[in-house]
Amino acid sequence: RVQPWRLADLKAVMTRWQDDLSGNGWNSLYLSNHDQPRAVSRFGDDGAYRVQSAKMLATFLHTLQGTPYVYQGEELGMTNVRFGSIQDYRDIETLNMYREFVGERGFDPADVLAMIHAKGRDNARTPMQWTDGANAGFTAGTPWIKVNPNHVDINVERERGDPDSVLNYYKRLIALRKENAIMVYGRYRLIAAEHEEIYAYIREYADRRLLVILNFRSGESVFHASDEVSFDAAELLIANYPVDERERPTSLVLRPYEARVYRLS
Repeated sequence: RVQPWRLADLKAVMTRWQDDLSGNGWNSLYLSNHDQPRAVSRFGDDGAYRVQSAKMLATFLHTLQGTPYVYQGEELGMTNVRFGSIQDYRDIETLNMYREFVGERGFDPADVLAMIHAKGRDNARTPMQWTDGANAGFTAGTPWIKVNPNHVDINVERERGDPDSVLNYYKRLIALRKENAIMVYGRYRLIAAEHEEIYAYIREYADRRLLVILNFRSGESVFHASDEVSFDAAELLIANYPVDERERPTSLVLRPYEARVYRLS
């Protein structure tokens, strides 16, 4: 069965890697690969908050120490696929599991398909979505696996022309990393460790500091300033929602899957 994940566990794992490799090695940063579900479906919300959560996860990936790896389609916010029939799947592990659970153990086919929709490896193996046309613009031939039907809405052609798209947000993040060595090399320090909905950390490099605040919740969540984190002279570098940069609050009410990166004084 698919088990829910906890933000506390994600914090613990990522913090251990950031701390243990700091000064001793180099992190390979990734949320997706060919064997895992799509990041926005696994860690975010691939429905109402797909765009916001895809941008939040991108902010997370690009504000840690190490080298980010962007898996094909992740920069668009591509989602898991929900094929209605087992006949549309190609992954041998998925096909074997379905045969065992349905044919040998008597599970309800709909329940097994729901598991595949959540965790199946073919989620990450549908073709790259270039256009809203036939086969998502991937090929003029017949692809080895069907394209995700949502390619009519999620594709490079559409996102390239939308300044507020996930794709263009990735471009902004990559440019920020190139311009700010602290985002690449700065030491990571977890803060608000016990917060169950917000993942926040500080990056430190020479005399510079960055604050990263990520709301992993599909609702509002509050982040409070502290003795070491003041917004009085903070400069907002990037955010996935419109923000009034003139505000100097003592606490932030973060919107669903909101992400902010500040340069601290």
